[in-house]
Amino acid sequence: MMDRSADASGVLAGSDVGSQKERVVTEEEWLQKWEMGNIGFHKEQGHPLLQKYLHVLLNGRSGLRIFFPLCGKAVEMKWLADMGHSVVGVEVSEQALKEFFAEHSLPYCEEPVPGISGAKKLQSTSGNISLYCCSIYDLSSSIVGKFDGVWDRGALVAVNPCDRQRYVSLMITLMEKNSSYLLVTVSYDPNKHKDGPAHWGPMAGQVLPTVLCS
Repeated sequence: MMDRSADASGVLAGSDVGSQKERVVTEEEWLQKWEMGNIGFHKEQGHPLLQKYLHVLLNGRSGLRIFFPLCGKAVEMKWLADMGHSVVGVEVSEQALKEFFAEHSLPYCEEPVPGISGAKKLQSTSGNISLYCCSIYDLSSSIVGKFDGVWDRGALVAVNPCDRQRYVSLMITLMEKNSSYLLVTVSYDPNKHKDGPAHWGPMAGQVLPTVLCS
């Protein structure tokens, strides 16, 4: 359990080890991964851990608003939308978002996002999938609202260590009371993998089912 009212500055204390503290992946490098097809982290069949722990995310509820931080073209967005949930994602790569809609044959419309210069919202014509093309740090609850659940599959892992406190603080502000937060993380030896998980291909992982509550 994580207390939603807790000071976010203490949530990740001591989580960075050695050279990982200095690891930085720029936006340009991330965009290049998509352009070059270097996306070994993408799972064509969806993530088995979400299927295993779906009951934790939903907690018997229907019609939820579910957030996908750094969503890429995750197939689980379509899966959850088909179950009747409203899905919102954010991703800096417009290519990734357009590939998502194309690969699922979903018609969509584009519109600018008020208050975020250069940002776009790509929304399915059915209205139940809204994907924001911008930096996650440009979002706020006044723009995207709050969420009943979060599927964080590698977003916290991919965030630069120097930005993790900022990321956690943002995520807390986007949570409704009693939100369910599923976090997939990895365990590894930083002395053997000095470039960090964000640079790897397919990752093994463990899920940390976390309930954020007031």
